[in-house]
Amino acid sequence: MGNFDGIHLGHQSVIDLARNDAPLGIVTFEPHPREVFAPDAPPFRLMNAESRANRLAKLGVAELYELPFDHALYSLTPEAFARDVLAEGLGVSHVIVGADFRFGKGRTGFAQDLVTLGETYGFKTTVADLVHHDGTEISSTAIRQALANGHPREAAAMLGHWHRIDGEVIHGEKRGRQLGYPTANMSVKGLHLPKLGVYAVRAEILTGPQTGHYIGAASLGVRPMFGTNLPNLETFIFDFTGDLYGNHISVALVDYLRPEMKFDGLQALMDQMAADCTRAREILS
Repeated sequence: MGNFDGIHLGHQSVIDLARNDAPLGIVTFEPHPREVFAPDAPPFRLMNAESRANRLAKLGVAELYELPFDHALYSLTPEAFARDVLAEGLGVSHVIVGADFRFGKGRTGFAQDLVTLGETYGFKTTVADLVHHDGTEISSTAIRQALANGHPREAAAMLGHWHRIDGEVIHGEKRGRQLGYPTANMSVKGLHLPKLGVYAVRAEILTGPQTGHYIGAASLGVRPMFGTNLPNLETFIFDFTGDLYGNHISVALVDYLRPEMKFDGLQALMDQMAADCTRAREILS
């Protein structure tokens, strides 16, 4: 049980402790509690609900319970949460949480409180130790900072997998197609933004007739050549032809190639895009 934002190595250690229990299920919260308590704060999530579900499925999770984080839920006392939600609502037999887990109204419940409450209401509780990398505690905050600095490999070392942006391919301005680089456009609304710029990426097409794994180059940013725009992710998938509109894809950021730039003309932009693709192919090979 937890928020599992990013599903980093610390989260995975919690999940691994539950693998001997059947069925293996995840209890999480949607939206993330921070989005409820600080709705005007800058986006901080490493992954949306779709991306989290995709990653958990790859880890062999059989059941995913996304509890609606609303007034009714966050007003429950720790005891009421343990009794009404875990014991009577979900009927859990064993709960595993990280050592920093907090729950109940005002976050007044601690992991060790859940151990005591479980004894009262008929379920076992295991508290997982925190996980460290290079002497530092692995956290979603540290991963966000690595991504903001343009270091996706550093983030991946803490995540245990590439940082991915998942979602539906939406219609854009179709400028890439006109330039010879058709891209799959995705919204990044509500997500913590890694450093804006161009990346070497691995892409997985999740739905539609051309599902599979591909490589490519992607631009994350506001397209400074073409006025003022909201940030989005535009991925050019190498050696691919077809229409992906409405399908869902997962784009993994592998290496940061360069920052966003404003060029003196379309030819200069196209020349740089060709160089970006050449370098991305070399990295991904």
